[in-house]
Amino acid sequence: MLRTVLARSWRSPRLLRSSRGILTQACCTGPSTPSLLEQTVPQHFAGIVSNHGDRDAVISHHQNTVLTYSDLDRDSNAVARGLINLGVRKGDRVAVSLGNNVEYATATYALFKLGAILVPLNPAFNAPQVLSALNHLEASHLLIGAETNIPYKPPRSNLPLLESLMPNLRGNSLQSELVPSLRAVAIVDNSHGRVDLAEYKSLSRYENILEDGGSGKALEGINLHPDEVVNIQFTSGTTSMPKAACLSHKSILNNGKSIGDRMLLTEEDRVCCPPPLFHCFGCILGYMATATHGSAIVFPSEAFNPLHTLQAVREHKCTALYGVPTMFVAELELLSNGTVPYDGFQYLRTGIAAGSSIPAELMRKLHKTLNLTELTICYGMTETSPVSAMTTTDDPMDKRIDSVGRLLPNVSAKVVDPVDRSRILKPGERGELAVSGYLVMKGYWNDVARTSEVLVPDDDGVMWMHTGDEATMDADGYVKITGRIKDLIIRGGENIHPLEVENCLFAHDKIKEVSVVGLPDERYGECVAAFVVPHQVKKPTATEVRSWVKEKLSHHLVPKYVFWVDTYPKTASGKIQKFKLKEKGIQLVGEGKGLE
Repeated sequence: MLRTVLARSWRSPRLLRSSRGILTQACCTGPSTPSLLEQTVPQHFAGIVSNHGDRDAVISHHQNTVLTYSDLDRDSNAVARGLINLGVRKGDRVAVSLGNNVEYATATYALFKLGAILVPLNPAFNAPQVLSALNHLEASHLLIGAETNIPYKPPRSNLPLLESLMPNLRGNSLQSELVPSLRAVAIVDNSHGRVDLAEYKSLSRYENILEDGGSGKALEGINLHPDEVVNIQFTSGTTSMPKAACLSHKSILNNGKSIGDRMLLTEEDRVCCPPPLFHCFGCILGYMATATHGSAIVFPSEAFNPLHTLQAVREHKCTALYGVPTMFVAELELLSNGTVPYDGFQYLRTGIAAGSSIPAELMRKLHKTLNLTELTICYGMTETSPVSAMTTTDDPMDKRIDSVGRLLPNVSAKVVDPVDRSRILKPGERGELAVSGYLVMKGYWNDVARTSEVLVPDDDGVMWMHTGDEATMDADGYVKITGRIKDLIIRGGENIHPLEVENCLFAHDKIKEVSVVGLPDERYGECVAAFVVPHQVKKPTATEVRSWVKEKLSHHLVPKYVFWVDTYPKTASGKIQKFKLKEKGIQLVGEGKGLE
């Protein structure tokens, strides 16, 4: 049973505008049209299948497999029936730990159709993390790959993980004292013969589940409602332990539809989606946005691989490309060093850059190098299904570089004083961004305390999701994310925004990536520390790094510490975990490093 804690009202907030329509407070609501879809995901999908059944729905480049919408409908019906035979029922939490492949795509719609709750797990989770997630949600079933693929690492067999959870895996029936709720484990053999599953009789094979489902006839007698929870997403965990956000049919369906609308997607588009399906970026920005428009989604590889991504774009004539900054940087590096030729990207026009703030110089490179002239920027978080603000394909260039756009339809947002959340700030003032509307989660699963920390009603009874992100909203409603409230560096009483320093350093031609954090300082309280990934061919000196910032910005923004790194600790979606960088920085300073 879902234990959410707050009854809420989605009444629109009162907005203050001048007679010319200019905001007088940093509070705004997106367009009221188009109206929200009052459907479940399967209901809407049935219409797409009816209109675009012969169109490609899923193209798995690494599997050399293509499913049309009719194929996807048939196979997901069959898998749903097979899962019912395996004991899955409406409301069950079914954990899925897979990379980007056709099995994940098919299982997603199968679970949606039978009313079970899809719980994506990061395949990189270790045994304690999987154990914690399964028990927290009292999961009834687990669908997992024989192997886990992680970016830049060799495949890893999942049998040791499964045996640690279920020691009797070779028996005829599955039992787990560690996860009492678990009734069955289904496995997708993605190992290409590297993992021998023959002795593991208690595991249900995915291909058998598909076969048990028969001809793929539509399900009958399952009553679904748009407001029912259909997806539980674990938050990325950039600052703390992940939380389980509960999302409904209505929230993910409408969010995906609005995202696709902003990109001007049609049934002619092919969207290359390297971000993982176990994250909102892949699942909703990818899968829901394409499926609501009859577009095709392209999976280059199970886990992010920049070479496979560029190859997939060229081979399948993709018109859109998704990514977070670190992904785009890796792809551009392959182009700049000659690994991939510059031709073959003429079909690209749009895409999404999200996950973290986008340096202006990176945006310019993507426009010029990959022909992404209609690239959109969006902002969101897991708890808001996930996107609340997004640029359009024809927004002025300065808005597409320096903002995350304006609010999606039927979404409200405000910028408030982080100390006094009842005080709405003026346009241009920095404060905490809060979001309201259909897209806000139902709550964190079985977590009253942490839900009430972020879902807060205002004096009119409107419920707001407080994001923890620092932002501004201008008089025209454009939102700019200036950082995380917790990432703010306070040096001698002056507020320093890491993104400002990062944007400056990213423009240096010898710097590939940079991340800035605050470290303790005896004199000023905190100081600036830069973790720099240099280009392979040419590496700047620490003096060059400091001089560059000193020339471009104020002196107090100059990094006291400069650390050279090869990579960053990241979440599954590619966000840099700055709290881990801070811990590492404190350690390095203690070793006398960073000042040279």
